[in-house]
Order: sequence, then C-alpha cells, then structure tokens
Amino acid sequence: MAIHLSGVFFNKSSISPPVFQQQRRPPFTVFAAASAATSSSSPPTIQIVGGKTASWYGNGGMNSSKAGDCFENEYDWTDLENDLYHWTKTLRPVQWYPGHIAKTERELKEQLKLMDVVIEVRDGRIPMSTSHPQMDSWLGNRKRILVLNREDMISTADRNAWADYYGRQGIKVVFSNGKLGMGTMKLGRLAKSVAAEVNIKRRARGLLPRPVRAGIVGYPNVGKSSLINRLLKRRMCPAAPRPGVTRSLKWVRFGNDLELLDSPGIIPMRMSDQTAAIKLAICDDIGEKSYDVTDVAAILVQLLSRLPAANNNVLWERYKIDTDGRCGKTFVHKLAVELFNGDEHQGAFRILSDFRKGRLGLRALERPVQSRLT
Repeated sequence: MAIHLSGVFFNKSSISPPVFQQQRRPPFTVFAAASAATSSSSPPTIQIVGGKTASWYGNGGMNSSKAGDCFENEYDWTDLENDLYHWTKTLRPVQWYPGHIAKTERELKEQLKLMDVVIEVRDGRIPMSTSHPQMDSWLGNRKRILVLNREDMISTADRNAWADYYGRQGIKVVFSNGKLGMGTMKLGRLAKSVAAEVNIKRRARGLLPRPVRAGIVGYPNVGKSSLINRLLKRRMCPAAPRPGVTRSLKWVRFGNDLELLDSPGIIPMRMSDQTAAIKLAICDDIGEKSYDVTDVAAILVQLLSRLPAANNNVLWERYKIDTDGRCGKTFVHKLAVELFNGDEHQGAFRILSDFRKGRLGLRALERPVQSRLT
C-alpha cells in the first residue's frame, strides 16, 4: 500500500545511505569522440562500448522500447548507477558555488543553535543526490523531519520504494507537493509535535511557553520557500522554479506557536560525486551556468532509455523520434534538426524542460537498491 503522508524526527545515527550491491556485469564505457567528418550535420557524439549483448548497441534502428525488452529483469538500478558513473567521467565537471552560499553556511550554523527542530527538504526525484554530506555533522542530535518534495513528479512505485527504505530504518518520511500544498499542514503539525517537549521543559522551570522554532534547510530549488508559503497561505518568501532565488535567512511566524526559518539552498563547496551533480543539473537543482545543457540532456536521454521498471518508450511517444539508447547526443541532434533548425542548445533545453515539467512521465532518477521493484 502506498504511503503518502507521514513523518517523524530522527537523529543522524538513524540514517544510512543505500548500499549498492557488488557490480554484476562489466560497466559501459563512455568517451567523447569528435566526428571525422567536417560537415556540421555530423555532431560530436558520446560513444558507448561494452554491455551485456551486442544487440543492445548493434541495431541503430532499434527504438527505446525494444531495447528495454532486451534487458527486462536484467538491467537494474545498480547497473544504472555504474553506467552513469562512467558516462560522466569524460564530461566537464559540474561545479556551482555562488558566493552567497558560503555566507549562508556561516549564518545557518549560528541559527542552528536557536532551532528546536530542523526540516530537511529533498527533491523526491533524487533523494540521495540532494542530501548534503555535512548535514549530519551540522545538526548533531537535533530533532529533524525529512521531507521528500515534488511527490507529484514521481510514481507510486517510487514513493513506495523510498517509504520502504526509510521504514526499514525506523524512519517515516513526509511526501509533499509544495506547489499545491499537499502535506504542508501535516508538516506544520508534525513540527510542533516533535518539539513539544521544549515548552514542557520551560514550564518545569517556571518559564512561559514560546513558539517552536523550525528551520527549513536543503539544496537549492528543492521547494523550501514554496513549502513555507503554502504553510502560511500567503507569499512571505520569494520562490521561483530556479536555484538561487532565496539569498538570505528569514524568520517568519506561523500562527502563535511556530516560527519558521527560510534559508537559501546550500551545496558542497566542491562536488566530488559527479553522478549526483548530473542529476542535480537534470532536475534543475543547480545553476545552469555550471553545466553544458547538451551534455546533460544527452545523459538524460540515455537514463530514460534504461530506467528499470519504467516506460522506456517515452521519448518516442513524446517526440516521435527513434533512439537506440546508445548515444544521447545523436537523439538531441535529431530533435534539434526536427524542431529548431539544428540548434542543439534549444533541442537539449526542450528535453530537460519537458522532464522537469513531468511531460516525460512521473519517475524518480534514484531508487534504493534493496527496494527496487522489478
């Protein structure tokens, strides 16, 4: 049964990342190669060598749905992560660290001392990639609520997989939709309940109760400000569908018994995990200037052609253009010629935009391996 809305606080010792099982097959190898032809009709491509069967790559006319059939019950989320690691090795590293983030980190660490509970918001499409590696050390044993936002952009199977993963660790996760407000009122009640003991202790010392202080933290563009605006039922915090809109910390009052701190998105100063960085780029959770749009769209095409337990024919259904799943840049080039007079930047942006708006189906780009569904 799908678990839609539930929540509980937890300490850092209760969280552990999914453990990927040992690699079961040789990974695909990716390298960029410029075409020998000088004609503009032959763009540079990402070439992939290796794999389980020659038929996966040998038939240039095979569309993504037929290719997916070749790997049914064989290609899984471990394989996908292995391939993504090799695809990103030859790309320009994705790095994005605006100056205001360093200032935010310093101020946030000071404000943490005042917080009774921390609400960590992640992108439901990529929960692990939007988990800050230093968050646990910053929060210590402070009470925390985990929110997976954008539940409207993932499937029921994705929600079940992540609910099961956290449930196995004794953690219940809140799924929310900041745009429509689903889950926000429950989140407000939960924040008050997990920090109720603050006022119990104050009364025991003869002090008057005060509003519970909750800080909302997370990566850029995961929906922190939208959640606050929905909670307050008015636009108190600037919000827009792009990273870097919120640039300063701001306390706002929710009723008489809850204060919320809206904070700018925080990311590591240097992103050593480039597979996570590519997912951030695909989901628009990082600044566009940090990556090559065409490269990222090409990776997305290859991901959509291989996602386990998904409709691998979605690209054909949307654009009526065949893809064999082997070279994402070839697909981007075909789309650019078809729709944008050969402008590959526009073609790549169309693919990314369609994914970000849910036009390529409701799907997460990550699953915990032990909870994958076949």
